[in-house]
Parts: sequence; structure tokens; C-alpha cells
Amino acid sequence: MTKPLLPPATIGIVGGGQLGRMLAQSAKQMGYTVGVLDPTPQAPAGQVADFQIQAEYEDVDALMQLAKRSDVLTYEFENVDLEALTQAKQYAALPQGTELLRITRQRITEKTFLRDHGIPTANFAAVPDAQSLNQAIAKVGYPAILKTTTGGYDGHGQQDLNSPADLPAGEALASKAPCILEQRKTFSRELSVMVTQDGNDQVRIFPVVENRHANHILHTTIAPAPNLSAELQTQIDQLATTIAKALNLRGVLGIELFETAEGIVVNELAPRPHNSGHYSIEACNFSQFDAHILSICNLPIAPIKLQTPAVMRNLLGDDLTKARAAWSKHPEWHFHDYGKAEIRPARKMGHITVCEGSDLLKAVQLEGDK
Repeated sequence: MTKPLLPPATIGIVGGGQLGRMLAQSAKQMGYTVGVLDPTPQAPAGQVADFQIQAEYEDVDALMQLAKRSDVLTYEFENVDLEALTQAKQYAALPQGTELLRITRQRITEKTFLRDHGIPTANFAAVPDAQSLNQAIAKVGYPAILKTTTGGYDGHGQQDLNSPADLPAGEALASKAPCILEQRKTFSRELSVMVTQDGNDQVRIFPVVENRHANHILHTTIAPAPNLSAELQTQIDQLATTIAKALNLRGVLGIELFETAEGIVVNELAPRPHNSGHYSIEACNFSQFDAHILSICNLPIAPIKLQTPAVMRNLLGDDLTKARAAWSKHPEWHFHDYGKAEIRPARKMGHITVCEGSDLLKAVQLEGDK
């Protein structure tokens, strides 16, 4: 075991959004000092950190300043400059390294990594430009999903291809950026699991959860995933362990899954805390944010246990206003407001978690929900 990093050491977080905020809250509870790099004044994470360096993520000097003031660095999103992070390692530890980011930030690299380690995933083909789309379709077939190889989330940078009639839209996307064409799998539901590896190199796996989306954005997470067979649970535990060991994982990793008639298929990896893991703050013995901090600080983590069933519901845009107004009528709510200055449609503004009651899904409904 590498020597643990103990409080009041300083943890530097690249990114000051809601994930950074909840990482900072966890670290502060443990006694760590926390610094944040984010271009937004009073960013969500900056509000709860000890200091915020307000600068663009591309500002290498600002990243070096954060590194010099920190003992360890971590990040809350994938698109961090790898060369700059490598340079920052001369000033602060980077337990997650850069290989994890290199693999997970580029969809073709990620899918190839999964395939090479025997992890089931959808058939795929590279689409470097619009002229390559027909060849990729010949390999993958219809229906398929065209995605940009980097960036894009919550439905952005994607195009469904169900027939040749969708080719013009696909070519338009592929003309803007390199893409990947993925076979669209028929699945019964979407699942996910968080995994980490602690300071003793023990893999710790969170409960498998079911995720329900609205307009390509996560709406609710149900923990544990209802009626998950022992066979599928074993398959998920095995693939999560394989992935964690292959990556020499530090920090938490989110694994998005499809449940299909043939078994479990991995959709994507997220090298950070994940929206579908927020339920763990109230429902597990250690939250995903606790586990991330303990892992990057080389501390041991007890086996993760679900202490109570839970449902997490995202608050998008004006959902936050509705939830605030209804909060006084819902003593069962664990209410999380991310402290974002501006409410925008479909923007993740907060979330609610419910752990008590006979109908947890009903308990997180807001006025106007269908």
C-alpha cells in the first residue's frame, strides 16, 4: 500500500460543477483542504471549497498554480488537457493518472479497450469523416447510433440512423467531427454500477442500479435495480472487477450498462463520479464521493453496502423551482441544490433522494410529471 495522504492535505479538483461540489463536501467532512479550478465565479464547488482559482480549463498556468497548492489532483470531467495534467504531476500526485482519461475520453479507444478485455459491447466502426459513413453502415448495419468520438453527453453529438433516409443527417454530423457508429442494441432497461479500487488494491463495487431517462437525460435512478437475477449480478461484478484491474483504477468509475436478452452489454465508462451514483450519499455506508476521495488518498474502503433502498430524481431546469415550492410538504426528501446561478432548460440544478416510504418513485414526482 502506498503511504496514505491524510488530512489536512490539499485536494485540487479540476472542475467546479456539481460533481466537484459533492467531492469537495465529502473531502471537507474528512478534514481535507480543497481547492478548485473553474472559470465560473462562485462555481458550485467553489462555494464549498477552501479556495477557487477562477480561470479557463485551457489555462495551463492556472492548472500549475492549482497543482502547486495541492498535494493531490483529481477531476470531475473527462476533457482535461492530458499534456497539462502530465506537467502538473511534477507538483502534485495524480493517482488516476492520464491513461484512464486517454481511454475513456475517446469512444473508439474506449470500445476497443472493452473489446480487448473480453467485455461485451455493441458492434462499432470508426467514421473519421462523412465519406466513411456508408462503409461503417455496411459493417454495423441498421439500426445504429452515430456519435462524435469525443465530447457529447445527454443526447448531444448523436444521431439515430434507422434507415438510408437518415444518411443526410448522419453525414452532416460526421462532416463536423470524427465519429463512431455503434450498433443500437435492443435492451430491456438501462443499468449502471460504480466501482473503485482502494489503497490496498481491493476492488469495491457499488450496488447495481436501474436508470430511467427522459429526452436522453437521466431522470430517475432506482437502487437496487429491481429483480436483477443472480446470474446478471455475477456478470456485472466480474466485468466491473476486470475493468478496474485493467485500468489499475484509482477514484471511482461509472459503468453504463444495457440489460439485453443475451446478457449485460457495456455502453460507456465515466472516469469520475456519475449522476446515477448520487443515491449513495444517503443509501450506502460510503457514498461514491467518499469512495473517490478515499481511493485517491490511498486509504482503505470497507465493502460497499446498500443500507436502504432509494430512488434519486434529477432536478432539471425549472424542476428546481417546483421542488423548492413543494419541499415543505415532503419531509422524506433529501434535497440537494447545486448552487448554480442560472436556471436553464434541461440543466442539472439539483436532485432529490428518497429512502423511506412504500412508493419511492411516487415520492419523487413533481407537479406536472407524466
